[in-house]
Amino acid sequence: MDVSSKPKVLINRKLPEAIISYLNEHCECTVWDGEGLLPRPQLLEMIKDYEGLFVNNEQINAELLERAPKLRVVSSSSVGYNHFHIEDMKARGVIGTHTPYVLDDTVADLVFSLILSSARRVAELDAQVKQGNWKRGARKEDEWFGMDVHHATIGIIGMGRIGEAIAKRAVHGFDMNLVYNNRSRKPEAEERYGAQFRSLEDVLKESDFVVLMTPLTPETEHYIRKEHFEMMKPTAFFINASRGQTVDEQAMIEALQNGTIRGAGLDVFDQEPVSPDNPLLKLSNVVTLPHIGSATTKTRYDMAMLAAQNLVGALTGDKAYVVQELKELVK
Repeated sequence: MDVSSKPKVLINRKLPEAIISYLNEHCECTVWDGEGLLPRPQLLEMIKDYEGLFVNNEQINAELLERAPKLRVVSSSSVGYNHFHIEDMKARGVIGTHTPYVLDDTVADLVFSLILSSARRVAELDAQVKQGNWKRGARKEDEWFGMDVHHATIGIIGMGRIGEAIAKRAVHGFDMNLVYNNRSRKPEAEERYGAQFRSLEDVLKESDFVVLMTPLTPETEHYIRKEHFEMMKPTAFFINASRGQTVDEQAMIEALQNGTIRGAGLDVFDQEPVSPDNPLLKLSNVVTLPHIGSATTKTRYDMAMLAAQNLVGALTGDKAYVVQELKELVK
């Protein structure tokens, strides 16, 4: 393909050489080679000349779109796309793509690490050992006891692809009882895992581990609130690997401080990076991770490659994973 006929694309971060080579076969690429992501002020200055944009968690809103008269496709190297301002993109006719499927198992693994770490107090007791507090006869026998995961009841709120991957691990790996809540029932999951559909309230009341996996939408912002924590068992653990804004964080903090629930495992927060003075960081019954659900070398490579393929596909009229709300723009 003649370089002059290739669509021009802007890539807002460094990528593996193999992915850049693939993009260069199909596009005329400009790659930000500085540290981290291309700063937004520079992005806004540069975007006017490009038809395609490869991003990580960049706000695609009216401010950017007004600076990008040639832009046709934005490809995000992520599954979630709450950084896409859908109505602004529709108004401009700009397609947005994302990267489903490739990270499902990796995130499910991470969720189970949060379940196990919370229940068996792994991070808390690791700190005790490293601080020299493991001394025979210096504590009550049950002081470091945790809670069994096997044969407990897990409640999954949001039974999408990742939810089903979590269900597989729970039922086939730990013999857990499974209840779930979703916008619609999942008959195949019910048959495969013995999952039992419940109302949100009943999931909260019955579960030893409540796992929140809903996408962030206007309808799910602060989806779990004070009254929901009060429905949970005082021995229950709350696990969130969806988005921080799906939970009323202050209500969660109070529930953890007051013993309304026993503990939590969190990969996401209302503000990210989390503020150093967030009370969650001072609670021994909370496991806190820096939003690393998909953060393995292989999975992040696969996500970036799929995002590159989406960018090329959407620009050339070939296959791409266009987000649901923007599929109407595909001709």
